[in-house]
Amino acid sequence: MKFCSHCASPITIKIPADDSRERHVCESCGTIHYFNPRNVVGSIPVYGEQVLLCKRAIQPRHGYWTLPAGFMELGESTSAGAARETEEEAGAIVRIGPLYSLLNVPHAEQVHLFYLAHMETPHFCAGEESLEVALFYEHEIPWQDIAFPTVKQTLEW
Repeated sequence: MKFCSHCASPITIKIPADDSRERHVCESCGTIHYFNPRNVVGSIPVYGEQVLLCKRAIQPRHGYWTLPAGFMELGESTSAGAARETEEEAGAIVRIGPLYSLLNVPHAEQVHLFYLAHMETPHFCAGEESLEVALFYEHEIPWQDIAFPTVKQTLEW
């Protein structure tokens, strides 16, 4: 960030008063611009004894399997975001249950939250970000082709 998003003045990187970290500070209007981790929200859609997975149609990890998940939007709760991502990526309507896993991914500046979710019906379809979507029994999960460590850890739990 080089310029303030509030007044367009140049930004200075410094430790503000009453803080202990360097921040992007606008000397003109006084705005402190914070950069914080982004929330990735998703679900573990379950139908009977099977879990619904999506094969990624986008990078990173194109062609690998994942749980339906994505970045939380402003104005939505984490559970609402998980339900939205499940519908967008897997075409599945789910009833969101309890938070199942919360994993920190500091190197990617992310926090991943996955909710256990119940599918009332086995209706699903690939969304724009999925090559295909399928239900798997635990012994059928393509463990070697799981896209992300947080997804693998969640599925293992």
